[in-house]
Formats: sequence, structure tokens, C-alpha cells
Amino acid sequence: MSKAEAVSERETTPTTKPKKRSKIKWILLALVGALALWVVIDLYAPRSSKMRSFDADEIARLETAMWRSYYQKERVKLFNQMTELLRTQYNLPLIRSNTVAYQAAKAAFVFKDGRSRADYEKALPNLVNFYREIRKVSDVNFDVQRAAQLELEWWIVHRERKKHAAGDLEKALAELPAELYQMPVEKMLPHARLRAEAMTIRDDKAEAGGVSEADWQKIEALLHESWRSLYHAVNADS
Repeated sequence: MSKAEAVSERETTPTTKPKKRSKIKWILLALVGALALWVVIDLYAPRSSKMRSFDADEIARLETAMWRSYYQKERVKLFNQMTELLRTQYNLPLIRSNTVAYQAAKAAFVFKDGRSRADYEKALPNLVNFYREIRKVSDVNFDVQRAAQLELEWWIVHRERKKHAAGDLEKALAELPAELYQMPVEKMLPHARLRAEAMTIRDDKAEAGGVSEADWQKIEALLHESWRSLYHAVNADS
């Protein structure tokens, strides 16, 4: 290399490196901006969900899985199952499904650790937050506060079932979808009876020593019947 070439290289190299660093910086800024835009769109862009157009069998599968996770205290697994439910059945995007699932999972485990109605009611704010987000995408104008209260009420009736008369759990289970779909409670009762039966099997088997795989299969079969019944009930006039 000649002396002139060496001088030329020293003169050009320092200016080349800053240009490369500047290019990388702008690429990174563009990526950060795109990510921020995606987050904003995910969280705040309008979405809509046709409440009556759900997949009954998929909900039954996921509900069975969530019951198992809940009773086995597998919080992460329950959270992931809830996000899947929200994405597939309520049309929530990725980040929003996670933030809403957090509200549901938090409510479930606050309730699980409770020992009295006062303890159980500590889960209500999270349930209100959950149903507020569902209402934002719902095509049915249900009452958020009432839906949250009805959800908590059937949890309490189920927890304290030995203190209640026969049929109380079924009625409590029917009142929630009646509010969510703005339909008479009577039309929700077949769905509620099957769901209550599935819960009773789980509870009785757990008290007797444990829930077997055969028991879980029976529970899931009942939940499939239950959610199919609800699907037919809410779509009967459409």
C-alpha cells in the first residue's frame, strides 16, 4: 500500500463507522416505534366479538383443563389456558388476552385462598375488570357489575354447597349466562344442570380420595353437553 493510499484510508475510515452506527441506531428506533405502535393497537384498537358464535366443544375442553389447573394450583398453566380461551372465543389479541387473563386468574386464586364471604369478595374488583374488558368487545349489552357479582356468587354457592338447598348451584350457574346473553334464566337451566353435575362429580371424587382420569373424562363429556346446550339455547331464535 502506498503512502497516499494509507493516508486516504485513515481519512475515510472514521467517517464510515459513525455512519454505520447511525444507521443501526435508526433501525433500532424504527423497531422500537413499530413495537410500541403494535402494543397500542393491541391494547386499544376496537375489537368485536359475537358472543353467540362460540365453539362449544373448544370451551368444554379448555374449561376441563382450567379446572384441573385450578385444583392442582398450577397458576401459570391456568393463566395460559385462559389467554387461549380469550383469543379463540372472544377475539382478543395477544397482549390484551394476557392482561385480561391476569384479572381472571388473580380473582380465581384470591377466591381460592379465602375462608369467608368477606375474603371471597376481595376477588370482585378483578372480576369487574375482567367483565369490563369482555363488555368492550361484546355485541351484547350486559351489565358489567352484575355479571361480576353473579360470577362471584356461583363461586361462593359452589364453595359452600353443603349449606345450600338442592338446585341453588344450578340456579346460580344459570343466572350468569342469562345476564351475559340477556335471556331468561329458564333457558339457561339445562346448561347449568350439566355443569353443576360435572362440578359435583369432581367435588365428590376429590373428597373420596382423588379424581381419576376416568372421572375427568366423564366431567369433560358433561361439559361438552353443557356448552352445546348453551350454544343451542342462545342461538335458537337466530
